[in-house]
Amino acid sequence: MTTSRQQALIALKDVHKGAYVDVALDRVLRKVDLADNERRLVTELVYGSVRRVRTLDAIIDQLARKKSHQQPLLLRSILHLGLYQLQFQERIPPSAAVNTTVQLAKDNGFSGLSGFVNGLLRRYIRLGEELEGGEREEGEEGEENTIPIKLPENSVERLGILYSFPDWIVNVWMEQFGFSETEKLCRWMNQTPNIDLRVNQLCSSVEEVETALQNQGVLTQRIPNLPQALRLLSSPGAIKNLPGFNQGWWTVQDSSAQLVGYLLNPQPKEVIIDACAAPGGKTTHIAELMGDLGTIYACDRTVSRLRKLQQNTQRLNLKSIEICVGDSRDLSNSSQFVNLEDKILADKVLLDVPCSGLGTLHRHADARFRQTPENIKELSILQAELLLNTSKFVKENGSLVYSTCTLHPAENEAVIKLFLESNPNWKIEPPNTDSPIREYSTPEGWVKVLPHKHNMDGFFMVQLKKQTE
Repeated sequence: MTTSRQQALIALKDVHKGAYVDVALDRVLRKVDLADNERRLVTELVYGSVRRVRTLDAIIDQLARKKSHQQPLLLRSILHLGLYQLQFQERIPPSAAVNTTVQLAKDNGFSGLSGFVNGLLRRYIRLGEELEGGEREEGEEGEENTIPIKLPENSVERLGILYSFPDWIVNVWMEQFGFSETEKLCRWMNQTPNIDLRVNQLCSSVEEVETALQNQGVLTQRIPNLPQALRLLSSPGAIKNLPGFNQGWWTVQDSSAQLVGYLLNPQPKEVIIDACAAPGGKTTHIAELMGDLGTIYACDRTVSRLRKLQQNTQRLNLKSIEICVGDSRDLSNSSQFVNLEDKILADKVLLDVPCSGLGTLHRHADARFRQTPENIKELSILQAELLLNTSKFVKENGSLVYSTCTLHPAENEAVIKLFLESNPNWKIEPPNTDSPIREYSTPEGWVKVLPHKHNMDGFFMVQLKKQTE
């Protein structure tokens, strides 16, 4: 009965040793033969326990004599698994959550503390029943009405505990969006991520892919403003087994990331540099949008990540992409560029910079606790260096699109403002009036996708135009 919970605990042990949650989970699932429903449960328990760790620790802190950080690490993870099921898994009966967690404690060397585990979980159930019994104020919304613990008065700390985010991230969002919008954003970031496809219109059509998937029982939905996008509404199983994968009919790409290609607006026979290309989702989209006619230099300094780009290029049967190994802070040292003129020059450059990923935290359960304010400072310096150096490869009257999947001004607006202050021959070029992304454009001319408003990953992007000096 505890097989799936035991596997989840093994994965959490690996995470506590420093493994990324997706790597730890994959390692466990490869070693055991579980039914599909058990695999889904293991996945939900692992991702959920990691994502909600601050909330779960706050519950332990209030219900146990010893604070969460004082508990043995393995016992703490066992409590996390039990509390996560009680609080966030409505399909699991409370009795099953308690009994399996107590058994998990016994099976992992905590028989003497099984009574403590049982008592803490049952006390939490009683608190929840008391809350359901009338303490909730009518008309209120939000998770504070379903988590029966005392919360801080400070709004940043309150949201941080409720939705399990570090205070510094909540504060960054509060300064931009205010309390109400930040709470909606936090809630959105805790949901299960969507899977979006981008149809390769050079060899298929949205209608053809839509029909093929529906014939296999996979429900889909079209996405406004994105003519190549399909969102999967039902569990697809193994992605590679879906119809059209091997034929290159489509690739997985979040809808926000698809917007970047439309802002760049590549045209047939243009020369384009994708300066941070791997693993290649945006590169291959550029090739498709320009009819696979022209030249795309796909640059990245990490060879292993470029292999994924090469695989995707071959599967999608694209010929216009040339892979370049090199650091985009100094493209002139890349062997593929030695024969180019001193100021060569691309019609357009895409600079999708390395970033903190604060717009995609729902996809990476542990990222919210791995990033720090210090990391943001380091990233912003790197981003500014990349922007300055890649801008040198743009023709006069050419353009550069800068994009991130973060919602931090230091990596977005601040980088662009600094660049424009030092480079007066560049200006912001807003999206065309007929562009699919016009509705995401701000008065300043950049594009911001807010997850809780647009139901997509959080993204920032801006098109910069190089003027004649």
